[in-house]
Amino acid sequence: MVTVSDVVAFMQEVAPLEYAAKDDNVGLLLGDPAGEVARVMTALTLSPDVAEEAVEAGVDLVVVHHPFPYRPVMRVITADPVGRLIWRLAGARIAVYSPHTAWDSARGGINDQWAEALGLSNVRPLAELRPDGISAGRWGWLPQTCTLSELVERVKAFVSAQQVGLVGEPDRMVQKVGVACGSGAELLPAAIEAGCEVLISGEMNYHRCLQCKSAGLGLILVGHFASERFAMEHLAKMIARRFPQLKVWASTVEKDPIVWC
Repeated sequence: MVTVSDVVAFMQEVAPLEYAAKDDNVGLLLGDPAGEVARVMTALTLSPDVAEEAVEAGVDLVVVHHPFPYRPVMRVITADPVGRLIWRLAGARIAVYSPHTAWDSARGGINDQWAEALGLSNVRPLAELRPDGISAGRWGWLPQTCTLSELVERVKAFVSAQQVGLVGEPDRMVQKVGVACGSGAELLPAAIEAGCEVLISGEMNYHRCLQCKSAGLGLILVGHFASERFAMEHLAKMIARRFPQLKVWASTVEKDPIVWC
């Protein structure tokens, strides 16, 4: 028999919680550690449609990247959207675990997967979070220089995106690349300090984009969803390999809430 705590222990090997950003709400957020597990689903976000998929499929544990709930909840009532989801999941005895920034920064985690997909060499962290070596973001060198537009095409192919946002001249030659999945604004100063020629991230606000332009740093924005969702597919495969007796899959209904036209 596999229990919730067995899967939690594996997740904490894959993405140790000490790798998480300070005050991030990571770990087992809902459920009974001793509960039996037969079906596990991964997802980026526990939206209502993802939660309903879990309930209808008889899932025992959802490993969701973004914490749910993210902030403290004062009451659990169905009149509130967050309370309604908690009530629905608890009623179906579905446990919820979130690795969030621990999975971003872990060895083999989301940013490392980006670096591997791009073929970066000499990969290093963009920022040291603590003196004990816990780090965030990555930067490294492409196998050879290419134009920003050529790199854009490689990025689009990796995340199956039709469109991305670009700051910088498309014909500019680049080789030193930084990656910061999700919302990468906090790592922008580190990318500039490291001398990156381009930073790949999920999203950034207008003023940060202007900061990139002023600093001469190219910026490729793929959207928050696309920058991280692929790693939840990868995580489902990792859990399935570790626990072959379980049925494990990534949510089949989850989609980017933004339609790229």
